Amino acid sequence: MSVSFFSCTLTRRVPENRSLLMQNEIFENGKKNSTEAVHNQLYQQPNSSILGYRLRLHLYNLAKPNADSSYQAWLDKHPTTHRNLTAFLSEKQVGRLGKSFAVSGFSQFLKNTGEPPVLYEENRMNRSVIRLKNYYFNQGFFNTTVQTQVDSIGDQKTKVTYQIETGKVYVIDSVSTRIFTPALDSLYKKNASKALVVPEKVYNSKDFEAERKRITTSFRNNGAYYFQESNIHYDVDTINNNHKANIELIIDDRTVKSGDTLVQVPFKIYKISDVNIFTDNTSKKVENIADSINFNNFNIYSANKLEYRPKALTDAIFITKGSTFSDFRRVLTSRSISNLRIFNYPSIEYIEDQRDSTGQSLVANIFLTPRKKMTFNPSLDVTHSNIQDFGIAGNMGLIIRNVFRGAEILDIGLRGSVGSSRDMANPNNVFLNVSEYGIDTKLSFPRLVFPIKTESIIPKSMLPRTMMSFGLFRQQNIGLDKENFTGIVNYSWSPKRNTSYSLDLLNLQYVRNTNPSNYFIVYKSSYNTLNDIAQRYEKDGDYFDSKGDLAIQDGRANTFINDVLAGQTSVLPGTSDYQNVRSIEERRLRLSENNLILAANISFTKSSKTDIKDNNFYTFKAKFESAGGLVSLLTKSNKSNVNENGNHTLLNVEFSQYVKTEIDFIKYWDLGRQQVLAFHTFGGIAIPYGNSNSIPFSRSYFAGGSNDNRAWHSYRLGPGSSGAINDFNEANMKLFASAEYRFNITGKWNGALFLDAGNIWNIFDHVEDEAYTFNGVKSLGDLALGSGFGLRYDFSFFVFRFDLGFKTYNPSKPEGEKWFKELNFGKVVVNVGINYPF
Repeated sequence: MSVSFFSCTLTRRVPENRSLLMQNEIFENGKKNSTEAVHNQLYQQPNSSILGYRLRLHLYNLAKPNADSSYQAWLDKHPTTHRNLTAFLSEKQVGRLGKSFAVSGFSQFLKNTGEPPVLYEENRMNRSVIRLKNYYFNQGFFNTTVQTQVDSIGDQKTKVTYQIETGKVYVIDSVSTRIFTPALDSLYKKNASKALVVPEKVYNSKDFEAERKRITTSFRNNGAYYFQESNIHYDVDTINNNHKANIELIIDDRTVKSGDTLVQVPFKIYKISDVNIFTDNTSKKVENIADSINFNNFNIYSANKLEYRPKALTDAIFITKGSTFSDFRRVLTSRSISNLRIFNYPSIEYIEDQRDSTGQSLVANIFLTPRKKMTFNPSLDVTHSNIQDFGIAGNMGLIIRNVFRGAEILDIGLRGSVGSSRDMANPNNVFLNVSEYGIDTKLSFPRLVFPIKTESIIPKSMLPRTMMSFGLFRQQNIGLDKENFTGIVNYSWSPKRNTSYSLDLLNLQYVRNTNPSNYFIVYKSSYNTLNDIAQRYEKDGDYFDSKGDLAIQDGRANTFINDVLAGQTSVLPGTSDYQNVRSIEERRLRLSENNLILAANISFTKSSKTDIKDNNFYTFKAKFESAGGLVSLLTKSNKSNVNENGNHTLLNVEFSQYVKTEIDFIKYWDLGRQQVLAFHTFGGIAIPYGNSNSIPFSRSYFAGGSNDNRAWHSYRLGPGSSGAINDFNEANMKLFASAEYRFNITGKWNGALFLDAGNIWNIFDHVEDEAYTFNGVKSLGDLALGSGFGLRYDFSFFVFRFDLGFKTYNPSKPEGEKWFKELNFGKVVVNVGINYPF
């Protein structure tokens, strides 16, 4: 019965004597062909489906065909109701009710959201045949035949089969050229080895299109200013040639208008005679120019006093006096000027230089539109969280452009918040007892600021940039109360359009915990575990408060830990409780200690993505970081800088020493019809050495969250199979992989099905428990698997994301309970995010 009902609902809106197109099948030379490129040639495609279910067709079928007309018919059948409605409303308002959401709006919503049935049409099938022939013709199958067969596969349902016989493919036999302009003929022969249309290659129209683009790019980058792709055409001869084609490449002369007639003249190779830079819109007219200068063969004009050092402008321009016209130089100049971030996208025009009697010179005019000198961005928010009952947060951002007249940008950000928290000790009963404030300063230069010249290694065509940033942040709340200072000197450059490097020559971070005694107030799970152990072993001790709980404020919790580790309690070494106390103490010391990190790192990024709509690309990122090596060399010979733990210090703080490397890879496959398969994998490891036996918290890894394994909350997965017993679980090694199938539901609504796998582990550090550590291949059994589905709404400029994650394989559970035991909505993890997870 259910199958019959399903079948009937599909054809519910199919008119009599018509049929629903259910399936297209294509056979190429007797073999089934399911490739998207071939099926896209068909003018009629069956209704869309999600894993075989035609959701949008069903939604459309649920709608009433003429809801407003049905409403009018209902009124006609119930005149008394009609009169009562008219007495309360006007006749016009009663009529409008038929178009209201309550009457017809929901049906209209279903129609708009759904998809009308795709009805089989013979005319479209015949047009598809012609299109298939053209498709195969363009791939060198000049004698393709297509036969069609229409079959009924049920009541009012149709399947169309296309039988394609391609015949023998044509191969290019010879290629000759007829280029009328001698200068272009010489340019072509110079780069003939790069030709894409060559003898013995299978005929393919895409090769001809690509060859046109290659030739046009080559000519326009070598002075042929007026040359266009339309000046190139081919003559293909296949007569009596045994499936071989003779190709003649023909490049016509330039067509120009002379009086009332069109004449053909040879193309000219142009050189740049002058480069004029207009620094603002009003300086386009000569009478508006108030300041001008000639610098390195560039003419710079300004409507007011020139506000820029000439070199700062000319370094961003690759169109030079005396050079041959080049499209590449124009595009690179536009990118470089935009990269300065003090001008809007520039306008570049070329005009023929009337001073040149040979007519082979161009004047390049570059028009710049400055951005505002200063931009001020204030914001104010009222906040509420599980920590703060009430809070006010404010940010003030100030951007100052062209600070030193060299296109530098100074970005100053002030941030702060005050709030009230009942969880924080408040002896003076002050309402606003929580505060955070900080300042971030960034100064960027559109060049490499370095003691020695780097032009030969990193030329200006790589768009180099230097960024120096400094930050100071102070936090006073129910946490450990931190002071954080950061300083970074960064260099970035792009050797190619899709490749970039980023080098932190100096990355300094100093974290000072000003209130470490609050540790057990913040990390509740550690305290609860410790409290349970203390109450089991030392019920009558001096460790407890008046409520019988382990006291925190006067340090008795720390005393209990010290006594356990010193063997002065009944908690015996070697027991699990002793191990837990030791782990809690190690973690307390680790998270409450001050950190000094002096590191350097380099990152490499390569992507094949062409634009924001590209759904068939990859992105590869790699990073290497080293910390503490230089400081170790400076302090090693000074024995006075050694603390009681035997570790070296700088400014009385143990500095961190480690090496860290990461690899990140993303791949998208466009499956057609707004379907995408996305894959993401990540691997990272940080190894402490020398002065450190662990990685600073800020440099460690965590698992879980809306951009990670979505079946677990942030910091709630791992390490290993330990079960995430701490409030914030982190480690120094991470493996992660995610696959996501994305599809369109309707309009801007999209859906996704996903699988996330990953975990974190401790390795080569102070942790020895096998449940936490990575112990070779067998530890891959600790990889947690989450699965789920999500809804996304595309706002064009960002995507709102709602995902539900289910724990499919939980490595922390006992054997026999790891798989599928938490696949229910009672244990689902809800993730809300902006944009896609990767």
